[in-house]
Amino acid sequence: MTYNDQFIRACRKQEMNQVPVWYMRQAGRYDPEYRKIKEKYSLLEICRQPELAAEVTLMPVRKLGVDAAILYSDIMNPVASIGIDFDIVKNIGPVIENPISTAADVARLTPIDVEGDLGHVLETIRILDRELQVPLITFAGAPFTIASYLIEGRPSRNYIKTKEMMYSEPKVWFSLMDKLGDMVIAYLRAHTENGGKAFQLFDSWVGALSPKDFEVYVLPTITRIFAELQDLDVPKIYFPGVSSGELLPSLHGLQADVIGLDWRVSIQEGRRRLNHGFAVQGNLDPTVLTAPMDVIQQYAKEIIDQGIQEPGFVFNLGHGLFPEASLDKLRELTDYIHEYSREALKSI
Repeated sequence: MTYNDQFIRACRKQEMNQVPVWYMRQAGRYDPEYRKIKEKYSLLEICRQPELAAEVTLMPVRKLGVDAAILYSDIMNPVASIGIDFDIVKNIGPVIENPISTAADVARLTPIDVEGDLGHVLETIRILDRELQVPLITFAGAPFTIASYLIEGRPSRNYIKTKEMMYSEPKVWFSLMDKLGDMVIAYLRAHTENGGKAFQLFDSWVGALSPKDFEVYVLPTITRIFAELQDLDVPKIYFPGVSSGELLPSLHGLQADVIGLDWRVSIQEGRRRLNHGFAVQGNLDPTVLTAPMDVIQQYAKEIIDQGIQEPGFVFNLGHGLFPEASLDKLRELTDYIHEYSREALKSI
């Protein structure tokens, strides 16, 4: 089988034959086969078995025909290596045994030991590097998003404790950002050195901040992460999560290749806010997948028509797939994106 490099070409704003597509959380509970695996193993137990984690990563590539695989893992995986005890609790999400609230809590965090503590993740990447005929995207959670779990102790709607630390204990906050930034840099570098062909930094909840607070309390660490990984010859994606459209103008100086957009900002408007400096990725509202297929295709067509007006476009959702999504509709949508964009690109 010929290696499919359409995703890499799109990230680099190079000519492509069709619009590449992958879906955030494409290895997930919408797939009955995955649900059967989850009856036997938790998410973390799957991650600790490289052969099984690789197989779960491969499943959507085979079933949907997507143009990239994304490593089956969780953004919380590396925090155990720096001294955080946590579990992924069903219907809740990450729950932290020892939440961070003081300078002493931050001081106790240790440097990440990727080879020693996360060798199973690196082995999964090496297996996939041998098996895949599409690029493997690896990922990490961005410092604000990770910090929100570590400080709140579990998922939050309003991030009160997180913002309280930002505003009231800035030295503690920036010390935590520095340590999480170091963790992310070492983790993503190890991914690439072991076979990752691109990476995405997920900042799922940073849209909860105003542009001013984002620029003061978060952007310096995000900027440092991409600057220190600039030597890696792989596409680098920053996804600032949902409701982050107002943050896009703050990203002009970021040394990333691709910015992920959620559905609240059109592809055209997102590019304008980014000063046309990046490839873009997105941005179908995942809930559109509940609609009849002709409606889904109409939404996809509008996104593709905007996306191909400039070099550098990857089709994706504006957030992760949800368990009720239809495997058949996703397969049909993937085929539609490829077929429609192949014809549309011929006319440009």
